[in-house]
Amino acid sequence: MDDYKPTIVVFCCNWCSYAGADLAGVSRLQMAPHFRVIRTMCSGRIDPEFVLTAFKQGVDGVLITGCHPGDCHYLSGNYKTLRRYHILKVMLREFGIHENRLKLEWVSAGEGNKFQQVINEFTEQVKKIGPLNGSG
Repeated sequence: MDDYKPTIVVFCCNWCSYAGADLAGVSRLQMAPHFRVIRTMCSGRIDPEFVLTAFKQGVDGVLITGCHPGDCHYLSGNYKTLRRYHILKVMLREFGIHENRLKLEWVSAGEGNKFQQVINEFTEQVKKIGPLNGSG
């Protein structure tokens, strides 16, 4: 299991968390490299079907990042995201997928260090669970 490299999809909102991810990259912060970023205009635009499709296609973990509550460019998109996130957790359990394969974090444009920390911690969390096509 030491050489297991989980595949992780990260949905980032355009206005905050994508800029935070970019800051982490240009600052050359060390991050687990096994994730792919999908930029969305707002975390509120992430349809739950996108998350379920990612798992259906074999992704080991999905991380949703967005603006901090109260800072959404579209005013309430992140509140919609939070509601959907809780529903998705329940759905994953019902489908037999470990709920800790899904994570939501608020990351602002100036929080490159936080983006790095979240990526590294989530990667380790998913590693402990193991591959999706395995036991959970």
